[in-house]
Amino acid sequence: MHDFTVTSLEELQVAAKTIRDTAAARHHEGAVVIGLSGDLGAGKTTFMQALAAVLGVSDTVTSPTFTIMKRYTTADSVFPVLVHIDAYRIDSPEEMEVLRFHDLCAEKGALICIEWPERIEQILPSSALRYVFSLDQNNVRTLTQIA
Repeated sequence: MHDFTVTSLEELQVAAKTIRDTAAARHHEGAVVIGLSGDLGAGKTTFMQALAAVLGVSDTVTSPTFTIMKRYTTADSVFPVLVHIDAYRIDSPEEMEVLRFHDLCAEKGALICIEWPERIEQILPSSALRYVFSLDQNNVRTLTQIA
């Protein structure tokens, strides 16, 4: 289990690299899923930008709040595909069918990161890594691995 205290972008990059390595250790036949929980403004999308940089994504990474899902090509040898899902606007797990979520989870070499995973808890793989982002009154972010 890893917990991170983040007070700078450099520390966020270190956390992103460590989380990428943790995910790579779980790499198997299908995708690796990471759930990112936390309040609005806690740093989930900023983390995604740091993770994308670690993976060598050349595109600009923005929140997929309205598109629900964005897919990026990476320069990473273990995870050539990064999928960023924002489930905030999902009302039921059945809505993920249009995204072909089960097919995504079976895709070898995909790293799937889901903001607001609790909205689709019933369909997340049991092997999913989970992190909670929190922000204290001094603007110090904490990333806590919960599974």
